[in-house]
Amino acid sequence: MADSARAADQSIPPCPITGAPALRCVERLDAAFLTLLWHHSGRVDVGPLLRPAGTFRLWESPTGLLFFDPPVAGDAAFYRAFYGRIAAHDKLAGPETERLEFRQAAAHVPAGARVLDVGCGHGGFRAYVPDAIYTGLDPNFSAEDPTGAILDETVEAHAARVGPVYDVACAFQVIEHVADPLGFAKALAACVKPGGVVLIGTPLWPSPNTTIPNFVINAPPHHLTWWTPTALEALAGTLGCTPEAVHAIGMDRHDSLIHWMAKVSPVRCRDRFFRRTWSWAAALAFAYGVGTILDRVLPVPKRTRPNALLLAARKGA
Repeated sequence: MADSARAADQSIPPCPITGAPALRCVERLDAAFLTLLWHHSGRVDVGPLLRPAGTFRLWESPTGLLFFDPPVAGDAAFYRAFYGRIAAHDKLAGPETERLEFRQAAAHVPAGARVLDVGCGHGGFRAYVPDAIYTGLDPNFSAEDPTGAILDETVEAHAARVGPVYDVACAFQVIEHVADPLGFAKALAACVKPGGVVLIGTPLWPSPNTTIPNFVINAPPHHLTWWTPTALEALAGTLGCTPEAVHAIGMDRHDSLIHWMAKVSPVRCRDRFFRRTWSWAAALAFAYGVGTILDRVLPVPKRTRPNALLLAARKGA
């Protein structure tokens, strides 16, 4: 009996940010089903990435963080194919796209600060901090930056090379994509001077984003963790930082399609998020079709439900 209990306990994965055992398994997902969802919804083949895992489980940690086990992250080929298909970075970099997350983050950046922006894409945040000394890290976009301010380097390699030299280090909508969020956050914090600020933006759970049925961007190999304010505060504590704020961020033009999809979806998820049923497939197709039309003809409401979080944490001296 003791051996079976020990085996059962070992099957419960630890929270990826605190190490505490997960509280419950929320959902079990077959890799073949996820591969099929990605094929039809994202028009990308993730079979080589996902099939070796066989089965994925979505767990809830004591912090409220939801995380997939195993944490199979997308590779460069996946992101080039998927983001190229949806023109994600073009939309985020466009001058018509105001980022509420960036505006809130900029309030934590003093004039003249040295800023590191990890996973920066085309460097859209730098326009919000014109008085800062800006450095971005993004292997996929460094060659496209004429200023040379975006480097082809991982945050781990950058931290090892330069050490704690920045006043502010930020990562917007990145940490949910990585297999080791704690290791990523430690490397981010290692780039910050004592007394400096760490800014981490993530999607919010629960939110409109997580009510859409079979919304595969919330699953491996794309999103591997779903974040709560408590989880971000716990992450800050694990890093030896003091959380100063966890801002709830409403939706703007870059995620307005999600606003309309969640509004019109005939199915709204609460406890289950993926089902292999025709009704859920039809609900997703309806939400996307109608939501796309509304997104083209209607402005984003001035007040929307929060869909993202922004942690601002102060590094200890």
